[in-house]
Amino acid sequence: MTTAVREDARGMWPSLAEAAARVEELVASLPAPGARSPEQRAEATRAHDEARTLRVRFLDENVDAVYDRLTDERSRYLRTEELVDAAAHAYPGLVPTAAQLADERTKPQAAKEGHEIDQGIFLRAVLRSARSGSHLMDAMLRPTTRAQRLLPHFQRVGAVEMETLRLERRDGVARVTMCRGDCLNAEDDRQVDDMETAVDLALLDPDVRVGLVRGGEMTHPHYEGRRVFSAGINLKALSSGGISLVDFLLRREMGYIHKLVRGVFHEGPGSWHSPRIEKPWVAAVDGFAIGGGCQLMLVFDHVIAASDAYFSLPAAQEGIIPGASNFRLGRVTGPRISRQIILGGRRIEASEPDARLLVDEVVEPDEMDAAVERSLTLMDGEAVLANRRMLNHAEESPDEFRRYMAEFALQQSLRIYGQDVINKVGRFAARSA
Repeated sequence: MTTAVREDARGMWPSLAEAAARVEELVASLPAPGARSPEQRAEATRAHDEARTLRVRFLDENVDAVYDRLTDERSRYLRTEELVDAAAHAYPGLVPTAAQLADERTKPQAAKEGHEIDQGIFLRAVLRSARSGSHLMDAMLRPTTRAQRLLPHFQRVGAVEMETLRLERRDGVARVTMCRGDCLNAEDDRQVDDMETAVDLALLDPDVRVGLVRGGEMTHPHYEGRRVFSAGINLKALSSGGISLVDFLLRREMGYIHKLVRGVFHEGPGSWHSPRIEKPWVAAVDGFAIGGGCQLMLVFDHVIAASDAYFSLPAAQEGIIPGASNFRLGRVTGPRISRQIILGGRRIEASEPDARLLVDEVVEPDEMDAAVERSLTLMDGEAVLANRRMLNHAEESPDEFRRYMAEFALQQSLRIYGQDVINKVGRFAARSA
């Protein structure tokens, strides 16, 4: 049965809707955020704070009732983008409308009002609930509609070309090659969609036994003809307003990266003993794994790096949170080194001893291809599959990850609208131009 909205909270709802309406009236009368006077900024902040305080109170008391209504008693699995859209229709003022978000997407980050923060408040409340949050996490592990549409073609042909990557099946291996040669495989909304599609296809295809992720050859003038793993988040896209909370920052962590760890949900034969299809994954790191690329290394079953590669997590210097690295990195490096990397910006060279805490094997660049093939053979086995499942179960509790993502949803939404972040990415974009 749906949990009824508490009686004392029913009186809170009109107050919240009215506060949200006042915010919209106020910001419509003010200049764009970057052009406001100190007094106007303070006035807008007070109005937002009033509405957000009411949102938090309402959700603290009623999040399960709200979630049950949006998902028909948890009979429907809505992904985060579907859930916030449903909430906007069912509870006006609780989260931004589609029209508000569409308007924000036309603006650079510095000119946005920050409506995504209200999505962060809502999703934090959902994910903090063991009941509703676990259901949402399961929803994010289901295969995407795009992957289901492409699956027959991939099974028949064994290859799919996407805008940011190439997926090939060869000798039982799904080989994902990231191909953003112009921007060193920097990540944006498009790349996250392609990566989740590729991971879904690899997991759903019964002819695939192992997955491999590697960077392709670059066309960037500084690295032309060389393989590069990833330069992390596309800061130019962030500055221009092209990095979204729901479609990038949360989908990335709760979608394809979590699927690398947990697998993809299925309801077919054999689901009685495991509701997810899981497979071992190998990463091959050429050049560098910066930011999001380094984050990815933490979820693979076997990581090979070229001896001239390096790894770093500059998110703190950029002003943002490095995904789930704060959750995972200390587990593999220990707390002191994780703080040096995340808080101090320490760069780890593949040739130094501490690199062996992050990777399994370091080889000379001209030996990478042979090392990759050896590792794929090593990971191809039923016992490997069963044991990696148990290792992940022991090392990364689903409930602990859910609770981390709850706080991440809000804290990262606040960070991407922080003035320090806007200033830094603006300078980066200017240099890139």
